[in-house]
Amino acid sequence: MILNTELEHKGNLFPDKIVSFKKDVDKIYFYTANNVVLQVTVIRDSVLRFRFTTVGSFSRDFSYAISSQASRGYNQLDITETTESYEISTSKIICVISKKDLKTVLYDAVDKTLICQDELGFHWEESYELGGDIVKMSKHSETSESFYGLGDKPCQNNLKGKRFENWVTDSYAFGKDTDPIYKAIPFYIGLHSKKAYGIFFDNTFKTYFDFCHERRSVTSFWAMGGEMNYYFIYGPEMNDVIANYTDLTGRPKHLPPLWALGYHQCKWSYFPEAKVKEVTQKFRELKIPCDAIYLDIDYMDGFRCFTWNKDYFPDPKRMVAELAEDGFKTIVIIDPGIKIDPDYWVFQEGLENKYFCKRADGPYVKGKVWPGECYFPDFTNPKVREWWADLFKELIEEIGVKGVWNDMNEPAVMDVPGKSFPDDVRHNYDGSNCSHRKAHNIYGMQMARATYHGLKKFSYPKRPFVITRAAYSGTQRYTSTWTGDNVATWEHLQIANAQAQRMSLSGFSFVGSDIGGFAEQPNGELYARWIQLGVFHPFCRTHSSGDHGDQEPYAFGTNITDIVRKFIEIRYQLLPYLYTAFWKYIEEGVPIIKSLVVYDQEDQQTYFRNDEFIYGDSILVCPIVEPNSKGRRMYFPKGKWYNFFNNESIEGGEEKWVDADIDTLPIYVKEGAIIPKYPIQQYVGELEITELKIDVYYKLGKESSMVYEDGQDGYDYMKGRYSIRNFNLVGKEDVLIIQQFKSGKFTTSYEIIELNIIGLPFEKGIVEVDNEIIDYSAIQSNIVRARKDFTEIRIYNKYCEIPLKE
Repeated sequence: MILNTELEHKGNLFPDKIVSFKKDVDKIYFYTANNVVLQVTVIRDSVLRFRFTTVGSFSRDFSYAISSQASRGYNQLDITETTESYEISTSKIICVISKKDLKTVLYDAVDKTLICQDELGFHWEESYELGGDIVKMSKHSETSESFYGLGDKPCQNNLKGKRFENWVTDSYAFGKDTDPIYKAIPFYIGLHSKKAYGIFFDNTFKTYFDFCHERRSVTSFWAMGGEMNYYFIYGPEMNDVIANYTDLTGRPKHLPPLWALGYHQCKWSYFPEAKVKEVTQKFRELKIPCDAIYLDIDYMDGFRCFTWNKDYFPDPKRMVAELAEDGFKTIVIIDPGIKIDPDYWVFQEGLENKYFCKRADGPYVKGKVWPGECYFPDFTNPKVREWWADLFKELIEEIGVKGVWNDMNEPAVMDVPGKSFPDDVRHNYDGSNCSHRKAHNIYGMQMARATYHGLKKFSYPKRPFVITRAAYSGTQRYTSTWTGDNVATWEHLQIANAQAQRMSLSGFSFVGSDIGGFAEQPNGELYARWIQLGVFHPFCRTHSSGDHGDQEPYAFGTNITDIVRKFIEIRYQLLPYLYTAFWKYIEEGVPIIKSLVVYDQEDQQTYFRNDEFIYGDSILVCPIVEPNSKGRRMYFPKGKWYNFFNNESIEGGEEKWVDADIDTLPIYVKEGAIIPKYPIQQYVGELEITELKIDVYYKLGKESSMVYEDGQDGYDYMKGRYSIRNFNLVGKEDVLIIQQFKSGKFTTSYEIIELNIIGLPFEKGIVEVDNEIIDYSAIQSNIVRARKDFTEIRIYNKYCEIPLKE
C-alpha cells in the first residue's frame, strides 16, 4: 500500500554552525554541522574566492573562464579566531566569517571601513525536478550603492533597481532592456562611499542578478544548478577591480594586427564576386579608408561551412589575392550548424568520429539553421576543438582569408521553443560530462576558442583575427565581438553606446556594434551619427541585413559621404593612439573605453551618466543620439578639456551645452595629453610612416603619456621588438618641458617627430632640444620638430630674457 507519493519540498536551506576548520596553504576550509563546506581561497591580497558545497565534498574544480595565466600570490595571510567568528586578513581585505551561519563581512584592511556584507548569505534549494541545487547568495546593498557591469545588457549604465538573467540567447532586433541577449558575463562592480569592489559568479548554468529590484537594500545572485562559486575583487579603484577581473579571466593572448583596428565593411550578403569588387572599388574611388570586406553565408555552397559557391566565387583564392593587392583583407562567416548531407566532407568527418552533440537517450541533436537540418559539434570536447581548428587550413593557409566571424553560436536553432538546444543535450565539458543546462552559456565561447586556435595555426606568422557573437567570461582571450542583430533606430544608437561601455568595464574591450543598424534602414543622418560613435569603438564595422537597401558609407548622398569619410579618416589618424590603448589593455587590463564613473569615481555626478565616455586615456567623446540635433548638453569631468577640432578649452566639473551640427561631434582632449597621429591611409600599410605627429596639449602641472608601436602584425613584438615612448610633460607659466624615455628594440620607419603644441599660454620663443638651442621666435606656428630619439624639449616664453633652468 502506497502511503505518500509526494516529495517534501524543504524550501530555502541554510548552513548550520561551523564545527571545524583547516588551512591548506592558500585555502581555508570551514565545515558546518549540516555538511556545508566553505572553501576560501586567497588568490591575491585583493582577490578572494568563495566556494560552497552542500554535500560535504567538492566536485572537480574546473572553469572555462579562469585563465591559466592569472596572477596568484599575496603579501600577507593571517587567520585569527574569536568566540563568534574567524577572521582572514590580507594586506587589502579583512574577511570575517560568522561561526553561527557562515555569513561573511568584508572590510578594507587599511582603514577598516565596510566594503560588503552578507544579508541572508549563502543558501540553497533542492531541485527535485532537475537534480542538484539552486544556489543563492544575498548581500546588503549599502547606502547609495551603485552597480555596473554584466557585459552585454542593453540598458543604462547604472544597474541599480534592475533584475537580469544570464542565458546566451539569439535576440534578433532586441530592444532597450531586452534580457537576456547574446552574452553571459556574470561579473558586476559595486560602488559606495567612493570605493569599488567586484563579484564574479563563475557559474555557467542560467544565472540571475537582482540589484535592489525585489528589496531596496538587498542585492542577490543565484543559479539554477552548479556551485555557489564566486570571486570577490577589491579595488578600491574601479580600474583596479576591472584590471584584476580581466587578469583573472584573461586578457587577449595577442595584440590584434593593426589592420583589424581599421574600418570594416559587411553586409548580408555581398555576392557574387563582381558585387564584392564593385563595393571595394567604390571605397578606393571615393577615398574612404577601409581595411576589411566581409562575406556572409551566401559565399558558401548551400550554406555548408568551409565550402564555396563556385557560381558566385569561381576562384576564391584569386579573388582574395586581388582584394589583398588593393588593401582589403577578406573576412568570412562560419556558423556551428553542419548540414546533414552524406556527401559533405565536414559532415562525414564529424559523424565518423562522433563529434556531434547527442540527446540524453542517444540520438544526435538535430536542428534547423541556414543550411536546413544540421548537427552541431560539441566544442566542449577537446578532440572536437582540435578537429575544428584544423578545418581552417584551406580557408586561411591556402585561399588567404584573414579573419573569421563566428555567428549563430549561442547556439541558435530556428523554429523551436527557446531558439536553442533542449536541456537534455549532452556535452563532454572537457571530461566532466554534463547537460546543456551547464554547457549552454559557454558553447559559443568554446567555438570561438577552437576557431582562434585554427586561425593562429594557419595564419602564422601573422596574428589571428576572430569575431564572435556569443560569449561567456574569458572569451576576450580569444576573440573580438559585436553586440548582435540591432536595429536602425536612434534608440539603438544609444543602446550601442551603453553596450560597448558595459562590455569594456566587464573585461571585454574589443567590441563594437553593427554601425547603422542590422535590421531596417537608417537615414543619412542616423548613419552619420552612428559612424561618429563607431569610429571610437575598438571594433569598427558597418553591417546590415541588406533587406532594406544599401548601407555603405557612400549610400546616403554626397554630404553624408563627406561627413562619414571625415570621421573614418580621424579613426585612421588615431590608430597609434588606439593601438597604444590596446597594448595597455593587454598588458594591464585597462579598458580601452571607460564610462565616466570608471574615469572618475570620486565625482558622484558621473554615477548615472550614460552617453559620455573616455576613449583611451585622454579623449572624451559624447555621441549625438537624437535626430535634428545642433548640439547637446554633456558632462565634462574635472580639469581642463580642449576641443578636438578648434582647440578651444573648457573647464570641467559640470554639465554644459556644446554645439555639434551634423558634420561634427563633441570630442575633447584632456589637458596634458600627448596624442600620436599617423597620416590618413586608405588601408593600414598603404603608406610608409615617415613622420610621427603628436598633438601636445598644454597643462600647468605634470602629466605622463605613452606611444606603443611595433611591426603592426606578427609576433616579433613578443621578443622585445617594440617601441615604447614614455613622455613626461611639465607645464610651467613660462616654459613647457617634454621628456622622452624610450624602450624596446623596434626601429620605427620615421626619423622625425613633429610636435603640435596646443594651448600654450605664452608666445613661443627659444626652443631647446637636448641642450641645443633653436630660435623659433620668428615662426608663428606652434610646431616643433625633433629627432625621434630626443630626450628633452624645452619651449620658452618668447619674452623670457634667458632660458629658465631647473
